[in-house]
Order: sequence, then structure tokens, then C-alpha cells
Amino acid sequence: MADHRPKPSRIRCLGGSRPGVHRQLVAATRLPDSAEDDSSRSPGHRGPVSFATRKNRPVPWRLLSSAYALVAFVLACASAAPAQSTSRPDAAVRASSTSIRPGDVVRVRIWREPDLSGEFVVDETGTVVLPKLGARTVTGESAASLRAELMPVYEAFLSHSSVEVTVLRRLLVLGAVRNPGLYTVDQTMTVEDGLALAGGPTPVGTPNHVELIRHGQKQPVRLTLRTQLTDSSIRSGDQLYVPERSWISRNPGVLVGIVSVVATTLVLALRH
Repeated sequence: MADHRPKPSRIRCLGGSRPGVHRQLVAATRLPDSAEDDSSRSPGHRGPVSFATRKNRPVPWRLLSSAYALVAFVLACASAAPAQSTSRPDAAVRASSTSIRPGDVVRVRIWREPDLSGEFVVDETGTVVLPKLGARTVTGESAASLRAELMPVYEAFLSHSSVEVTVLRRLLVLGAVRNPGLYTVDQTMTVEDGLALAGGPTPVGTPNHVELIRHGQKQPVRLTLRTQLTDSSIRSGDQLYVPERSWISRNPGVLVGIVSVVATTLVLALRH
């Protein structure tokens, strides 16, 4: 009678193969590590994402760097100065700026004649009163034309003809300057020279943004520190106003601290 029992060697072979198959099935169903999952997952894969992978994403740090970049951009915009026009004025503007107007001051200097020399204000009617010459209408004249008129008159009782005539403007220098007030400026001076008469701008002033104000209204002109008075439409009675810098440009540390606190709080919230 034949023996139908399996041979012991075959049983050992089947028994030995079961653990190997089991290990393959377990390995196939096991989730990979976060680093291997991100590197081996194809772009079209939509499988589950482990919590460790989501937690290690550098989103908070990117957000923090973006916040600092935003702060730098805001500070740059606050401190940036707009481009100033430096084009030369036309002949009409130059002629108007050199003409004598009411409120101007006529400075007359005669060599060795201190009694005839001095600074004389042009009144609202355009008349100036000069020693020994009396009242003279000077509206619309330039310094050169006025000197040409005064020379023959002074030669009648002077033995020399050394006469110097200068037209001065009276300007109010206000705003962020050390000594605001009324100053007399020469037409050959620049805007920077006018600010220097008032002690210069304060640390919070913006001298590159000087405004010209006339009768309480801001004039649509752009002035640079090197703009000469003869190259502009500045008149006696006008105001040179130096505005203050913005709060952001004056307090950059406070703004950086606020953004840093907000960004740090947001990072901690995202981590938890």
C-alpha cells in the first residue's frame, strides 16, 4: 500500500516560503518615510500624505522671509526721493524773476558814501525812496537797468561813479528748519543757500522736497537744492517750506519690531 503522506522535505520548503511571502506583503503595505515619500512620489501621484511630511514643510520660514522683504520695500519707498526736474527755465521766466516787484529790496552801495548806501524796500506801489534822489518807480526794471538810470544822477554831485545795485527777495523759510523766519536773499543764491540762512534743515526735515507756497497755495514747481532764484518763479513774500519726513522713515526700528512680532507669532501658530 502506497504512502500518500507528503514528504518532510516538501513541507519544510512550503513552510519556509510562507515567511518570505508574508514579508513581501507587509513591505508592500507599509508607508514609506516622509523624505523617501516626497522624493519618490511622481507629480501625478495623489496618495495619502503623512503628517510628518506636512509638518516639515518650510512654509513658515518662507512667510517670515517675505515679511522681512516687505519691510525692506516699505522703508525703501519711504526714504526714496522723487526725481526732481533740473531743466533750465525759459527766457520769460528768467526775465520775470529778475524784474523788481513790490516787496523787493534794492541794495545800493556807493564807494566811500555810507550815507547814500543801504537797503531800501519797494512798497506796494512799486516805489522806492533813495537818499538825495527821492521816490522813484522801479517796478518791472532789472538791477542793470536801474543802475544805468542812477549813474547819471549820482554823477551830478559825486566825483566818482562806483555804484552797485542789487535786487534782493524777502522770503519766509518755514517748516523743518532750525531758525524759521523772514530772510533777505540775493538772486544769485540757491535754495540751499536760503535754507542755510535759517540754520539748515532739522534731522527730521526733507531738504530734497522743498515746497514753494504763495498766498497759502502750493505752487506746481519743483525745487532742488541747487536751483538758483533767478532760475525759478520765486517772488518776495513767498514761502520756502521744508516738510518733515514720514513717520515710517523716522521710526524704521519700530516698524521692523512690529513686523517681527507679527511674523514670529504667525510662525508659532502654524507650528502648533
